[in-house]
Amino acid sequence: MKRILSFALLIFVLLSALAACTPTETPGDDVTVRIAGMTGPTSMGLVKLAEDNANGLTEQKYEITTTYAKADEITPKLVNGELDMAALPANVAATLYGRTNGAIQVLAINTLGVVNIVEKGESIQDFSDLVGKKIYAIGRGTTPEYGLRYLLAENNVNYEDLTIEWKSAATEILPLLKTEENAVAMIPQPFATAAQLQVEGLRVAINLDEEWSKLDNGTQFVTGVLVARKAFIEEHPEAVATFLSEYEASINYAKANVAETAPLVVKYGIMGSEPLAKAALPNCNLAFIAGAEMKTVLSGYLGTLNDLNPEAVGGAMPADDFYYVG
Repeated sequence: MKRILSFALLIFVLLSALAACTPTETPGDDVTVRIAGMTGPTSMGLVKLAEDNANGLTEQKYEITTTYAKADEITPKLVNGELDMAALPANVAATLYGRTNGAIQVLAINTLGVVNIVEKGESIQDFSDLVGKKIYAIGRGTTPEYGLRYLLAENNVNYEDLTIEWKSAATEILPLLKTEENAVAMIPQPFATAAQLQVEGLRVAINLDEEWSKLDNGTQFVTGVLVARKAFIEEHPEAVATFLSEYEASINYAKANVAETAPLVVKYGIMGSEPLAKAALPNCNLAFIAGAEMKTVLSGYLGTLNDLNPEAVGGAMPADDFYYVG
């Protein structure tokens, strides 16, 4: 009898220990993943997922909002737990990581370079041709400015020799492109495509992503990432794994099915016109890069920004736990 009791006690102890080591989430957990994004390319990869969720076709539930105008409208909600995940500019994610003592992690890269320099005319063929011209631009202190600074330095052009008039929104630049004879602007997609459709003779003079690739230095121009609260990742590892699978499928769908995705881009408030969305989607450089490859690509990109100006990434490079490699 004592042997039976001892054996039963041993089994109880082992089962208790196993339970303590098992994640709190079970396949039956009813998790609703709350995700936010801005009106732009970084949210376009979410629209098929949002539509499938609305139609009850996803493996788990989502609340997806893609109509925020600025990242600083999203980050407080992420930090205080109102959101679980968010699509953010890459350098904003790095800065937020530092400010929150590592409370967020990057799950995937969702957008590569989308910044273009456009002009009415043929006078700009390379970066040196920008000197002496007035350039209207958006994105001061974010990806467009830092990308431009880096590429100018790599092409031996002094940033201080440029005349840049920074605007708060692309909508401020479009009227200037329409009315000024030799206007030049630095704007991201989908605004560059929108401007080309409305301004006769406007062309992409310099594609910053292509120029970055020409450097062939082992890094890529990264625009956007999808981040999550570390606490959510730890509490719901299965939900995170399911999301990544469904998110990859959503992004791949958007890239392969432009005509079908364009109405969804409008439906979920990212753009206002289906023809414009259809024209812009192929230029928005949507991507899904996760795991070890994501860490390599993103850390390389952030490293170039850090070398240029540490404040671009929040004052210091993020530690290894910034990158969720699954």
